[in-house]
Amino acid sequence: MSIILDHVNYIYEKDTNMAACALKDVCLTIPDGQFVGLIGHTGSGKSTLVQHLNGLLAPTSGNIYYNGKDIHDEDFNKKELRSKVGLVFQYPEHQLFEIDVFTDVCFGPKNLGLTQKEVQLRAFEALRQVGFPEEYFYQSPFDLSGGQKRRAAIAGVLAMRPEVLILDEPTAGLDPKGRDEILDQIAKLKQEMGITVVLVSHSMEDIARYVDRIIVMNRGSVMFDDIPREVFGHVKELEAVGLAAPQVTYIIQALHEKGMAVNTDVTTLEEAEREILKALGK
Repeated sequence: MSIILDHVNYIYEKDTNMAACALKDVCLTIPDGQFVGLIGHTGSGKSTLVQHLNGLLAPTSGNIYYNGKDIHDEDFNKKELRSKVGLVFQYPEHQLFEIDVFTDVCFGPKNLGLTQKEVQLRAFEALRQVGFPEEYFYQSPFDLSGGQKRRAAIAGVLAMRPEVLILDEPTAGLDPKGRDEILDQIAKLKQEMGITVVLVSHSMEDIARYVDRIIVMNRGSVMFDDIPREVFGHVKELEAVGLAAPQVTYIIQALHEKGMAVNTDVTTLEEAEREILKALGK
């Protein structure tokens, strides 16, 4: 049940003086069960790309396939697609609009034509899956903290039982504790449910720690597409487009330059710790 992008191009305001090319000849395959990190500087095409994955935007040219079918064919069911490919926007308040959190999470499954009992069971299960406190189930979503809003927005998508979960900057504006809690919860969901996750983030540490694969976007094109250690091995190229490797990668490289016998392709704190202890003979 992969998603395939075949030579996708997208131009905003096409045929006007304001025309701007946001995606250029993007070719990607996202297989089932993969945890994909999508990174790039502001304006690189990340958000435009993920909005193509569930049909919110249609390519100017090229094709997008889900389960082997072109999602823009006339007979393709877009409503079903959006229940299977769930998108959590960068600002969750754009997705929260009901009188309380529980009612908000019920909205999606309710529109699938399910019974009231099944709708409520799905909402309860989704809120439990994201670790949302039960005492806040019937509180207005607009009275929640930033982290709680993220959890509620993710629960609203999970209640649809998606096969693909796309998160656009899910930790933006959160403190380090809130960021780690959200990302740990997402990683747990991925492992327990076996779903595909696409994580859009500016944080190299977040990307390196959680994902199986990194796609780097630059000026609407795919710059790199590989496992984290291979992508972050291109430090100079990343820096040239306003990005960087995780901070720990720079630290390990500095230790290596000072003569410590460490492997320089580490990308996480855990890997760095092992390398340093090994070099120290511990």
